[in-house]
Amino acid sequence: MRYDTKIVRAGQEPDKAHGAVTVPIYQTATYAIKKPGVYHGYDYSRSTTPTKNALERSLAALEGGKEATVFSSGLAAEDAILHTCAAGDRILSCDDLYGGTRRLFKVVYKDLPVRIDMIDMTDLKLVRRELGRRTKYVFMETPSNPTLKQVDVRAICALAHSAGAKVIVDSTFMTPYFMRPLGLGADAVVHSLTKFLSGHNDVIGGAVISSDKAFNERMKFLIKSIGATLGPLDSYLTLRGIKTLGVRMDRINANAMKIARFLEGHAKVKRVIYPGLESHPQYDIGRKQMTGFGGMISFELKGGLKAGQRCMERCRLWLLAESLGGCDSLITHPPSMTHASVPRATRLALGISDGFIRLSVGIEDAQDLIEDLDRAMR
Repeated sequence: MRYDTKIVRAGQEPDKAHGAVTVPIYQTATYAIKKPGVYHGYDYSRSTTPTKNALERSLAALEGGKEATVFSSGLAAEDAILHTCAAGDRILSCDDLYGGTRRLFKVVYKDLPVRIDMIDMTDLKLVRRELGRRTKYVFMETPSNPTLKQVDVRAICALAHSAGAKVIVDSTFMTPYFMRPLGLGADAVVHSLTKFLSGHNDVIGGAVISSDKAFNERMKFLIKSIGATLGPLDSYLTLRGIKTLGVRMDRINANAMKIARFLEGHAKVKRVIYPGLESHPQYDIGRKQMTGFGGMISFELKGGLKAGQRCMERCRLWLLAESLGGCDSLITHPPSMTHASVPRATRLALGISDGFIRLSVGIEDAQDLIEDLDRAMR
C-alpha cells in the first residue's frame, strides 16, 4: 500500500459489525461480556474503544511503528513518558520547547526525583558531552516551537544509543507526512493530535508511537491506570482529519513557502525563520530528514513589540489565536500566549523577543494571506 493510500485507509477498515465505511463512534462506557473473564474484545472505555483502536492502528501505520497509544492531550502523552522514569533518572531535552512542555518539565516535575536538563541540541559536541550522565531519554522537538530549530535526528540517535539512552521525538510540526523519526533511529514519536493530524481546530489529543514492545505495554498500562484517555468522538474526528492529511499538508507547505519568501523580501521585516528557506541555519539538515518543510513560520518586524502588536491586531484573515495546524491560518504572539509561562530572560536567550510572531499557515489562497499580512504591516 503506497503512502497516500495508507493515509486514507490504514486502520480505517469497514466496521465488522455492520460494514460501515466510516469508523463508527462507539459512544459507550462499558461492554457486556460473555462470562467472567471472557470478553468480546472490550470491557471498559477508560482503557480503549473500537474507535480509539482504529486511530491507534492508523497512527502506527503512518509512523512505521508497531503500536500507538493515544491520550487526551499531547501533554498527557508526554506526562505518561515521564511516568516511565525512576528516581534518579535523567532526561536530556532540547532547550527550545513548546511552553506547555517546558512547564511540565521544569515546574510540575521540579520537586520530583527525575532530573531534566535542557541544552541546544544543534550542538552535537555538547550533546555528546552531556549524554554521559545517566541519561534515560533524549527528548527533542524538531523543528522546535517556536524558533524552528532543526535537530539532526539520525546523528542524535547514534550518540544517544551509544550512551544507552533512548530518543523521543516530538514531530508535531512535521507530521508523519513530512518526517518519520522512527525510520531515522528514534525509539518513540510524540504528536499533539490537536494540530496538523486532526487538522480542523476541533480536537484536543496526543499520541505516542513506538516499536518497542515493553515501552508500548507500559503506555497501555499507564493510560488504563491514570485515565488520560481520548474519547470516542475525538478519536473519530482525528481519524476523519487524517484522511485529508496529505492534500492539506501539500497545500500548507506550498502556501508557507510563498509566504516565507514574501516576508524575507519585505522592507518591514527584520528576520524570518522557516525551515524551507536557504537562510535557515539548519536548512541542510531539514532537506536531509524531511520531505517537506511544513506550515510554521516565525518572524520579527523591525519596529519590535509595538510593530508586532499593530500587525497582529490589523490582520483580518490571519486569526489571532493559540494553537496551530488547522485549515485556518493563525497568527500568534508566543511571549504573551504559547510561551507566557517561560521566564522572559529564558525567552530572550532562546531568541524569542517581545516582538516575535509565529504563523500557522492554513489552506486558504496564499495571495490573500500575503496581501493581508502586507496591509497589516504597512
